[in-house]
Amino acid sequence: MTDIRTTPIEADHFYHIYNRGINGENIFKSDHNYLFFFNKISEFLVAVCDVYAYCLMSNHFHLLIKIKSDDELESFTKVQNPNADFNVKGLHSPQNIFSKQFARIFNSYSQAFNKENNRHGALIESPFKRKAITSDEYLINTIIYIHQNPQNHSVVDDFSKYNFSSYQSILSNSKTLLKRDEVIELFDDKENFILSHKKIIDFHF
Repeated sequence: MTDIRTTPIEADHFYHIYNRGINGENIFKSDHNYLFFFNKISEFLVAVCDVYAYCLMSNHFHLLIKIKSDDELESFTKVQNPNADFNVKGLHSPQNIFSKQFARIFNSYSQAFNKENNRHGALIESPFKRKAITSDEYLINTIIYIHQNPQNHSVVDDFSKYNFSSYQSILSNSKTLLKRDEVIELFDDKENFILSHKKIIDFHF
C-alpha cells in the first residue's frame, strides 16, 4: 500500500489533502486565522489546482482538489520562471509544482501564526498527507466526509451550520473560488447534494 505521505501527485487527478498541527496542536485559534489560511489557499493554490471542497478545523484541515493539466502547470511555471527547462521532469513535475505552492501556504501561514502567538518552530506536520481519488463514488463520499467532519468531531451538532467548510458556499450564490457547479453536477442537483449529505460517511485514517 502506498504511503499517504508519498502518494505521487499527477496532473488531472483528484486528491484528498489533509494535515494537522504538530503533535495535534491547534493551528487555528481565531476567525482571523481561518480566513488568513483560506486567503493563502486562494493566493497560492488555485493557480495549480481546482478546489472542490474544504474544511478547516482547529487542529487540522481537509481539502479536495484536482490538479491542473500539464499544459496549465507548464504555463504557470513559465510565468514564475521564464527560463524553466521542462526537460528536467522532476523539477517541473506536477508533484514538485504543487508541493512548492503548498509549502508556500504553510510557510506564510506559520510565520504569521507564530508571530501572533509568540511561538517558534514548525506548526504543521510535513510532508502533507494525501490520498488519490480513484472513482466517482469515492469522490462524492470524500466531499460528504469533509463536510461532516465538524459534526464527526463533535465541534457542532449540525455540520451544515459550520462556518469554515465549503458546504454553505456550495449551496449559496455568492462569489467563490470553489468549483461549485462541478460539485453540484456530481450530485446531479442541489436537492440531491443536500440529501446525499444525510448519509454517514466514516473514513478511517
